[in-house]
Amino acid sequence: MAHFGNSVEYGLHCLLWLVGLDAEPTSSRDLAELQGISPSFLAKIFPKLEKAGIVVASEGVRGGYRLARPASEISFLDVVDAIEGKKPIFDCQNIRGRCAVFDDKPPKWAMDGTCAIHAVMLRAERSMREELASTSLADVAETFGRKAPASFGVDVADWLSGRMQARSEARTEATTKKRRGSDG
Repeated sequence: MAHFGNSVEYGLHCLLWLVGLDAEPTSSRDLAELQGISPSFLAKIFPKLEKAGIVVASEGVRGGYRLARPASEISFLDVVDAIEGKKPIFDCQNIRGRCAVFDDKPPKWAMDGTCAIHAVMLRAERSMREELASTSLADVAETFGRKAPASFGVDVADWLSGRMQARSEARTEATTKKRRGSDG
């Protein structure tokens, strides 16, 4: 049976952080480190989200990602399909045709129509996809917003801002050292 991997969870968590940061692009490295996940693993997810039109990337010193459209217009299904592709959750192997009493030639009645087990799985998948399609990033961000204290959003914004500031200072220092080296 197919299932969703860690990429979906990581991607969704990172996108939720972008909901409140519409103005400032945020690097995938900062998003990964904010949550204690692998930056290199996350760096493989964001191009898929960009290709699907869920995020937009900006390059340069203050580059990073931001949502490509309002969070209310990005469903969980959009994210799942962007990251995992539109693969089924159940891969029917047609075991019904392998019964030992059929001598490798299943009768027509055994193979007619959709397998009853597969039919249940198809209904379950349809229900799951409908739920994912009806739930937006904004819906979940609102739920999270009700749970977290108001100061938490400020703490996260300050943390991200501090990271950008530290990188900017490091670049300035490196440029200054480089100039001093070429002047001497």
